[in-house]
Amino acid sequence: MLLFQHALSLRPRKRGFHLITDEILQAIPEIGNLKAGMLQVFIQHTSASLTINENADPTVRTDFEMWFNKAVPENDPDYEHDYEGADDMPAHLKAALLGASVLIPISHGKPALGTWQGIYLCEHRNHGGSRKIVITAWGN
Repeated sequence: MLLFQHALSLRPRKRGFHLITDEILQAIPEIGNLKAGMLQVFIQHTSASLTINENADPTVRTDFEMWFNKAVPENDPDYEHDYEGADDMPAHLKAALLGASVLIPISHGKPALGTWQGIYLCEHRNHGGSRKIVITAWGN
């Protein structure tokens, strides 16, 4: 079995849902050596998350942002954790809902994503800054 791991620092992005599939794949070209395996993408933050979803129509990403803002509003008077601003606790809740990692099968040297699937960085802060990602691939 082969194992590859790389760290990636993503450039700062505005709040919202951003396709990062190409950046992930550029950071770990060794997956081309794997006939079958797994690719894990993990974000080292608690106020941003990762998910896999529609990669073609950008209105999907806009609708994700709209829905999450309705589901987890800012300025809720019941939040105790608000030291870093009105978007702080909602960002943690949104990240908890979506998760810190995605796991993708590798088939014939490529991630076995569906035709319309891409990896999203879900930036839940107004000014989240650079985000650190750990990418691990293993297989035969």
